[in-house]
Amino acid sequence: MSLSLVQSRALVGLEATGVTVEVHLANGLPSFTLVGLADVEVKEARERVRCALQNCGLEFPHNRRITVNLAPADLPKDSGRFDLPIALGILAASGQLDTARLAGHEFAGELSLSGELRPVRGALAMSLALHAAGATAKLVLPPASAEEAALVPQAQVYRADHLLDVVRQFLPVPPPEPSEGWSRVAGQPAPQRARYADLADVKGQAGAKRALEIAAAGGHSLLLLGPPGSGKSMLAQRFAGLLPAMTVEESLQTAAIASLAGQFSQERWGLRPTCSPHHTASAVALVGGGSPPRPGEISLAHHGVLFLDELPEFPRAALEALREPLETGRITISRAARRAEFPARFQLIGAMNPCPCGWRGSPHKACRCTPDQVARYQGRLSGPMLDRIDLHVEVPAIAPRELLTAPAGESTDAIRARCESARERALRRQGKANQGLQGKEIDAHAALDDAAAKFLNLAAARLGWSARSTHRVLKVARTIADLAGASATQVVHVAEAVQYRRALAATIA
Repeated sequence: MSLSLVQSRALVGLEATGVTVEVHLANGLPSFTLVGLADVEVKEARERVRCALQNCGLEFPHNRRITVNLAPADLPKDSGRFDLPIALGILAASGQLDTARLAGHEFAGELSLSGELRPVRGALAMSLALHAAGATAKLVLPPASAEEAALVPQAQVYRADHLLDVVRQFLPVPPPEPSEGWSRVAGQPAPQRARYADLADVKGQAGAKRALEIAAAGGHSLLLLGPPGSGKSMLAQRFAGLLPAMTVEESLQTAAIASLAGQFSQERWGLRPTCSPHHTASAVALVGGGSPPRPGEISLAHHGVLFLDELPEFPRAALEALREPLETGRITISRAARRAEFPARFQLIGAMNPCPCGWRGSPHKACRCTPDQVARYQGRLSGPMLDRIDLHVEVPAIAPRELLTAPAGESTDAIRARCESARERALRRQGKANQGLQGKEIDAHAALDDAAAKFLNLAAARLGWSARSTHRVLKVARTIADLAGASATQVVHVAEAVQYRRALAATIA
């Protein structure tokens, strides 16, 4: 009887838990049994591994009873990532590979019937798990997956193009010359300043651009309200360029989530994501779900922007599901058999028309909607949801003459410089962006002078704000003060912040 152990990893949420692939060969009726809570995709590995070994000219033990156990047995396993470790385990158990040389390595990869290795999801999560645990194991991965894993600093990653390339490295007598399909993947440099669309492309809209600057400086959410063609989508798609450059840690977190969803690309390394799902998206598509749980759009927008165009057209359940992540910056998906938590610290940018026909308040076309229709349309956004959006900004229609003759506006680089200065001021004072202030931190760092406090109390009482709305106005005012370089929050800062809570109500009046 022969036994071999090969190390790999399974994905549960954003965690890559270690899995030991145990292969046992015994005498008896020929069979190939795979156990260990394997999904259908994993069980199909039996045929892929059998054909790959035969087509590569390797010996498959047809006359033996093969048992493959994926331990721990209570951990769900999915996808074809275990094809490569299962194949190596069979070869090691049958004496074709040196079992001792497999120690210190972890393997993942899907096999084609010819033995070529195909990329797998979550390679970056595997490398991050090794880095977090302080392990020194070497990762052996297919092309594309190996480049992902090598983004983690000091990771030891090897790329293999074919099953035979891997087998040659672990023969009892290794070959004198390295294989062309086997190579060590060098780490990628830290992300540089990414290139985004320039805000100077949007002509006019000084008020909306000012709101974008405040939102970027303080990490606030934003609702753009205006008729069709006023530039709401252009503004939102250029918002990510106003945010500070991503750190290596932020880039790794964002890339790991994209890798888990199978959407990572090297071209977007260090680029803040802007996710813009269609308004037919379900609640599960936005927050994540499934079995095993997969990340949704809010997690794919981690450290970036979630842009929801035509906000009232989204299903009510989908919008309400965003309320908790907007507050906590994470989403917990609970199922009967498994619980997964994904990060979701995104900035929400919503866009909507003022009425069903879209032309209310426009000087170019007359609105055909009655006040009741307008109220019902805007009523699709619940009060608790609107409470969690810091800035409500009206984006008026641009006259054709202004659109054709107006000079280019201020560039993204110039605005971003001011936003970064304001963020650095907030970080030195309190260690986080103003939007993240909670409870006593708001009182400690808002620094309202007496006149500003009286003005805010009066505005909150007259406009009927909730405690959450009052706190959010206070945090926006603190951001405005940081942009102005003021140590205390003054009346002028509070007055501007108050104006950003009135745009939606003004369209109904």
